[in-house]
Amino acid sequence: MNLDPRGIAAAALGRDPGPLTKAASRSNQVYLGTDIVVKLNDRHTRLSREIALTPYLPAGITAPLLASGQQDGVNYACYTRLPGSPPRMDDIDAKTARTLAVQAIDTLERLHDWTPPAEALPTLRADFDHGGFTSKDALQLEIDRLKDVPQHLVDGLKAIAGNAPERAKTTVPVHADCFWDNWLSNGETVTALLDFEWARFGEPMDDWFFLIRFSGRHEADVLDLVAEATATHKDVLRTECEAREAYFVAYDLNHEPDLTAERLSGLEELIVGRHWWRSSKA
Repeated sequence: MNLDPRGIAAAALGRDPGPLTKAASRSNQVYLGTDIVVKLNDRHTRLSREIALTPYLPAGITAPLLASGQQDGVNYACYTRLPGSPPRMDDIDAKTARTLAVQAIDTLERLHDWTPPAEALPTLRADFDHGGFTSKDALQLEIDRLKDVPQHLVDGLKAIAGNAPERAKTTVPVHADCFWDNWLSNGETVTALLDFEWARFGEPMDDWFFLIRFSGRHEADVLDLVAEATATHKDVLRTECEAREAYFVAYDLNHEPDLTAERLSGLEELIVGRHWWRSSKA
């Protein structure tokens, strides 16, 4: 990838962007300036999905798009850099975690209530392999494909599949990757939800899973907040979230061999540790 991120940033801003620092990212090359973020990608088309959606998202949800395009087969996008950084949930106190979670829930509900314009519909409706839960049958198929997984873990996954919903709905826009690394917070204020590369039509539970599961030691509190905000029984949340985690783990075991050790450990926690039910109360 030979594109010059400073040149791209300068063209977007109409001036020298100043120093750019390369940031850690799982899927893109990301460069941070004082007031700009540059994303580059030549390996997949998900950045183009984000570029297509960002201008139409509800105001204030994500960072404004300044410029985008493609050069030499490389997609690029420039965004306004907003204040804040991803909150480290295990490092913050319960009060701050709850404050941020309430704002995150409100942001996601605004997204779920959004009526996309015609220009955004093709992207949200596009059929692509997002690796998320779609149906009980799809989960069972991934379980049947597993190899070299201890039988007690396979049996546990089958039990989860037996309780899974028949099919996930595709009725509202969802972010579908809203774990806390994709949020910005400045003190006790959520400033943005980032990385809409996986956004699609789904159902709210697709987002509640990520928000709850990756809240670290505050997971039980965040589950309570989601249950209250959405008037959903906590056991329904647990069952739906458990099915989604089961699918992600089984999918990765079948399709991402580099993650096998990590996913087997997660499967032990899910099945043997009864992760979603250990904090349940009568």
